Amino acid sequence: MLTTLDVSILVVYSILILSVGLYMSRSKNGIEKNSKDYFLASKSLPWWAVGASLIAANISAEQFIGMSGSGFAMGLAIASYEWMAALTLIIVGKYFLPIFIEKGLYTIPEFLEKRYNSQVKSILAVFWVVLFIFVNLTSVLYLGATALDTILGNGDGSTIVYSIIGLALFTAAYSLWGGLSSVAWTDVIQVILLVAGGLITTFIALSEVSPDNTIINGLKYIYEKVPEKFDMILDSSHPEYANLPGIAVLVGGMWIANIYYWGFNQYIIQRTFAAKSLKEAQKGIVFAALLKMIIPLIVVIPGIIAFVMYTDSPQVAADFIGPNGEIMNDKAFPWLISNYVPSGLKGLVLAALAAAIVSSLASMLNSTSTIFTMDIYKPLINKNASEKQLVNIGRITGLTALIIAIFVAPMLGGIPQAFQYIQEYTGIVSPGILAIFILGLFWKKTTGKAAIIGAFLSIPIAFYFKVGSKGWIDSNLFPDLPWMHQMGLTFLITAVLMILISFRQNKGQDDEKGIDLNKSLFTTSPVFNVLSFAVILMLIVLYALFW
Repeated sequence: MLTTLDVSILVVYSILILSVGLYMSRSKNGIEKNSKDYFLASKSLPWWAVGASLIAANISAEQFIGMSGSGFAMGLAIASYEWMAALTLIIVGKYFLPIFIEKGLYTIPEFLEKRYNSQVKSILAVFWVVLFIFVNLTSVLYLGATALDTILGNGDGSTIVYSIIGLALFTAAYSLWGGLSSVAWTDVIQVILLVAGGLITTFIALSEVSPDNTIINGLKYIYEKVPEKFDMILDSSHPEYANLPGIAVLVGGMWIANIYYWGFNQYIIQRTFAAKSLKEAQKGIVFAALLKMIIPLIVVIPGIIAFVMYTDSPQVAADFIGPNGEIMNDKAFPWLISNYVPSGLKGLVLAALAAAIVSSLASMLNSTSTIFTMDIYKPLINKNASEKQLVNIGRITGLTALIIAIFVAPMLGGIPQAFQYIQEYTGIVSPGILAIFILGLFWKKTTGKAAIIGAFLSIPIAFYFKVGSKGWIDSNLFPDLPWMHQMGLTFLITAVLMILISFRQNKGQDDEKGIDLNKSLFTTSPVFNVLSFAVILMLIVLYALFW
């Protein structure tokens, strides 16, 4: 139960976020916001705001709840998503951002129009709007509400609907009117809270599981108790190998998921478009990479701690058994908060969890409205729309998307590892999209026709592999492969098909919209280079220690 002190901390947090968000949404000097102000924060973000906003947009209930649940089920191996993301961010900052920012993009689909044609842009713009509403927004709302139900309610699901509505209304209150400015500047506060709250939960849980109530010995105890949970690379005999198939996390399909997410996901990359300059965007992205290195400490280690407590105590084990006898992995993080975080700190940790949820929701809402307004409404519905109309359509779109997500979110449930589930089914579409972007960026011969065919063919290719792994059809014609291998093969097959189509269409000539690349375009600052080297060195040490 929350005490008066806990509630007071939550109220202060709410007032602070609303105040900052509404302050940043105000009209300056009596001038109404235009589309650049609303969707790109007037291109005014410094590096530290870009980096903080990247992490705040990324870390949500999907990580705090879903990744802790995967930590409970499979251990530190799930941290590869975070640590390999740090390396991915460096690649995005050095090789993708210079091209994107040079073209002055508002949205990722806009790049597709400039590189290919308007048909490719429209197809993928519609896809992304649907994906953001029915997968991203709904899953974050549901997982966040589930966590609040465990902490504030009885964990029986009775408060989930009320929590979904509350989270949605709070997010709308500060983000819909102000646009990306409100989202990005409140993200700076949110990321401080979510890191602090996550560290508090981890340190308290380590002291609780420790034989002598010390943090260091707690870490030593869980490592000695379940050493198998600290294997970063799983072998084929591991029960979770299908989710993280060995070396594929370093040289295989995980690259598909990471590069797609960090390089071509609108609600992530949009804050780099809003930076003051390319150099600021690159400094912000390497700052985010450094923050990524500590995220497993606050979202994976708690899951491992909960698993140790689960194995140590039959009474604790009972708390993780669902109504049908299933093990509820995703209860790990909220269960630790509910049972071990003391009054006062519980309010702070709950504020951190709320910060993680609403910051991601706000980012998804803003990006949904940006894509719909700039890539669908303006070119297809109202080509002569005024700046005021564009901003208003952005607000209406965000509100509509949120209302739809409120109704859909309660339909989710019974997913044992939500984080893995989201990754797997996003992986049906991400390989084809990634092939379109990678070839479009770095191979001048790629044609618009090849991109359209690749977009459509990648889905049945992905489902071909999915049929075998899920056993939907009992036939040797469908291979049973880990889904990460499925992503890798889908990407390669789609890319090869696009290459063949492009050669057939252009007879080996460069496409007229191919991008001219030169070495100077990818020159980065000494700060970026030094910090990137530090991240790479840390990764080498971590994988050497926990191989």
